[in-house]
Amino acid sequence: MEENEDLLEFFKALSDANRLKIIGLLAEQPLTVEQMAEMLHLRPSTVSNHLSYLARVGLVSARAESYYNIYSLKLDRMDELGRRMQQPETFPAMASEVDVEAYNRKVLADYSLPDGRLKTIPSQRKKLEVILRHIVQAFEPGVRYNEKQVNEILARYHSDTATLRRELVGYKLLRRHPDGVEYWRDSS
Repeated sequence: MEENEDLLEFFKALSDANRLKIIGLLAEQPLTVEQMAEMLHLRPSTVSNHLSYLARVGLVSARAESYYNIYSLKLDRMDELGRRMQQPETFPAMASEVDVEAYNRKVLADYSLPDGRLKTIPSQRKKLEVILRHIVQAFEPGVRYNEKQVNEILARYHSDTATLRRELVGYKLLRRHPDGVEYWRDSS
């Protein structure tokens, strides 16, 4: 989670227009607070606050030169964060603590009666898919069912077995033999 925090701080640092301008100026050359304040038409204290935020994130560094601090962009830190953002596992890891099943549970609760039967078949495609993925669990993978058996299973959920059967096949959750004699759920 700590790795995600520094990416979050990086994005926050880039979310301010003045900090982006400061990064742009420092990408050209090292500068003092006073130089940047004049160029950006900001007070030196405002520039100092932005620089302290950027330094905390590791994007800028300062070195003393006589009475002034000279600020520079830390390109190596920018490169490191850029590489991390390009790794395919970075962003899914940020969502690791998210309850990805919450929406499915809500849809099932909204459309189901206490006995598991459906109040109604959803017309919205996303909600219908949630319901169908739930219903298909009643079919054993790889087992062949005739239409009567399929209808008996589907009747546990809703009386409109034809619609459920058609939608399960349409979503490729159940397979159907071309002559319509057999239905099955793939093993995957």
